[in-house]
Amino acid sequence: MTTTSPTLGALLRAFRFRKDWTLKEMSTACGIPLSTLSKIEHDRLTLTYDKLQVLSRRLGMRMSELFAETDDDARQSVTARRSVGTVGTSIRVETPNYDYYYLCTELRKKRMIPVLAKIRAKSAEEFGELVKHAGEEYIYVLRGRIVVITEFYDPVVLGEGESIYIDSTMGHGYLVADGCEEAETIGVMSSADEELTSALMALHGDRSDVGPIQRLKR
Repeated sequence: MTTTSPTLGALLRAFRFRKDWTLKEMSTACGIPLSTLSKIEHDRLTLTYDKLQVLSRRLGMRMSELFAETDDDARQSVTARRSVGTVGTSIRVETPNYDYYYLCTELRKKRMIPVLAKIRAKSAEEFGELVKHAGEEYIYVLRGRIVVITEFYDPVVLGEGESIYIDSTMGHGYLVADGCEEAETIGVMSSADEELTSALMALHGDRSDVGPIQRLKR
């Protein structure tokens, strides 16, 4: 038997039904315009990280609930899990340097986080402070060329089909190489920390407004 992966819209719709709220009541409670909320529930829009923070605070939800991660799930044994990830069902986070598409978000307490990314920053100055977080990560270049900058190594340029594996606790960042306007990568972040998703999302800080879910160009 196949199961459908819950999207952000499905999670919010289920929350609204549990509260026995109309869409208008939900809109009043969370401060999101009714028409926008309807589009989110039908997966025609997604929310950036700062909006997810506001939403969770106003509805009295934990951020982990928006990623289908609950305390009850931690008591379940992790066996025979699977998830089919698509960009259409991903959670999109826009940052000045990247667009992230978090995949397979319905799986609870993941220790590997698959992420598609569009990279835009063109210089270390534009990128700003290097990123650090628990665990390790693997990045594979799908399109374009990137420059990988790290705390302890010289920058390295990677082209399509090339990849890198790094210690994520080391300061690091990804830039677009000279001659490219944008690059696309797929990566996997891994850690023994079962709250890795929340930790990664917390790095994004303030972001832009609601944005549509967009399929990556190939």
